[in-house]
Amino acid sequence: MLTDNEVSHIAKLARLELNETEKEKFKKELSAILDYVETLNKADTSNVEPLMQVTGLVNSVREDESRGIEYKPEFLIGQAPESKNNLVKVKAILKK
Repeated sequence: MLTDNEVSHIAKLARLELNETEKEKFKKELSAILDYVETLNKADTSNVEPLMQVTGLVNSVREDESRGIEYKPEFLIGQAPESKNNLVKVKAILKK
């Protein structure tokens, strides 16, 4: 079972502000999770071959292909909320 200090430390690392009720709830839940992980750690896997993935799929993405869709610049600029001098106008994000 986790201690109150351990739960507080985990909450601090996760940047969570927990009240006492929440701390007690998470203490029970996290302890149950850690107990389960400990059970998994005890499983004998000495005769199990390590796997990197389980599906057997290799590179299942499609090839990039041109779809031939073309838009005129005026149309695209017209879709923007603001434009100026035939350019899309956006808020500045960098300081001068």
